[in-house]
Amino acid sequence: MSTQFLLTGATFETSGNPMTSPWQDAVRINTSGAVLTENGRISAVGNPDELRAAHPRANPVDYSGKLICPGFVDAHAHYPQTAMIASWGKQLIDWLNSYTFPEEMRFADAGFARETAARYLDLITAHGTTTVCSYTTIHPASVDAFFDAAQARNMAVVAGKTCMDRNAPDGLKDTPQSAYDDSKALLERWHGRDRLQYAITPRFSPTSTPEQLQAMGALWAEHPDCLMQTHLSEQPDEVAWVAELFPGARDYLDTYEAHGLLGKRGVFGHAIYLTDREKDRLAETGAALVHCPTSNTFIGSGLMDVAGLAAHDIRLGLATDTGGGSSFSMLRTMAAAYEIAQLRGTALHAAQLLWLATAGSADSLHMGDEIGRLRPGNAADLTILNLASTPAIAQRHARATDIWEAVFPTIMMGDDRAVADVWINGERIAR
Repeated sequence: MSTQFLLTGATFETSGNPMTSPWQDAVRINTSGAVLTENGRISAVGNPDELRAAHPRANPVDYSGKLICPGFVDAHAHYPQTAMIASWGKQLIDWLNSYTFPEEMRFADAGFARETAARYLDLITAHGTTTVCSYTTIHPASVDAFFDAAQARNMAVVAGKTCMDRNAPDGLKDTPQSAYDDSKALLERWHGRDRLQYAITPRFSPTSTPEQLQAMGALWAEHPDCLMQTHLSEQPDEVAWVAELFPGARDYLDTYEAHGLLGKRGVFGHAIYLTDREKDRLAETGAALVHCPTSNTFIGSGLMDVAGLAAHDIRLGLATDTGGGSSFSMLRTMAAAYEIAQLRGTALHAAQLLWLATAGSADSLHMGDEIGRLRPGNAADLTILNLASTPAIAQRHARATDIWEAVFPTIMMGDDRAVADVWINGERIAR
């Protein structure tokens, strides 16, 4: 027998891209909305009275005064960095050597990987994130642990073995051949199983030889339905380092393109210091860029030009980039995106920020037909926001003159206390 739930409250609904068209035409909040779910999917979105009359046996769930959103989608994260989040005072290369690489060495222990994966997924779901695209480590057990934990929670996630064969400690280096073999075996084990997807994952050009990049490009050509994720132009010193390592490349992006690692299903994190050629090629190929604002400020990387890249018709997502990012919360990430855009001369609207954290990130992962939107056929992955979760937010909310003014304080000041409920695959999870 099917199980139906009728969730009533304000609903965040999208019909277009508010980064490339007026937000009023692309996004709306229905202050008297409803979402009908059945067997893990959204079966209808609309008027509460009409849906209640049409489905009298649906189990009612009253979210009056709250906002029903698609579950947040974190498009770039590193679950192995969970325990070292908020590590003090380094820029990218020093930070990797001082904190990241020593921590990732520990994932040779499968038990440690399993414990961390479970803790990480519990932390992000408590903050309203229902899908994440994560890096792992070079150890196949770190991939298995992550997918096992996600599968147990019925989550739609993306991950892949991180590949590195130079400029890393010996215990974190593979080879072009082992990276190919391990990635292929993991891909065949996990890709498309339940709600899991595999991403071919060279960490970034400085830690992969041309031979390894070529091997990853060959694997992607053999499995073009997979995503490919990596890093691009995060810091000026990194960009200069790439130029030294690849003297024949036209630019940073060319180090990937020359080895078959640029395409429509490519997902590039950061992308702060792009040349005009790189922007043109990213737009032409349909690759996605992922904004990591808390990480970019925490590690001192720079200010991504979100509005300019959107105007270039480049696909955009949003991400915590934990543990370089300083929060597991996509609300905090939206707030940081707003602040960075302000520094670049653009005031992103609440509609645009919520879209980036839901539909935008889902589209960047080519999962927009499964997650990221309240629409029939999509999975019932939902995050319910309490728009007056703390005294500070409540007093600002009380003065709001419209629904968007009511939502914005939660984006700017909200945390896990603002997450009233989370549904994954049609089931309300215990929090």
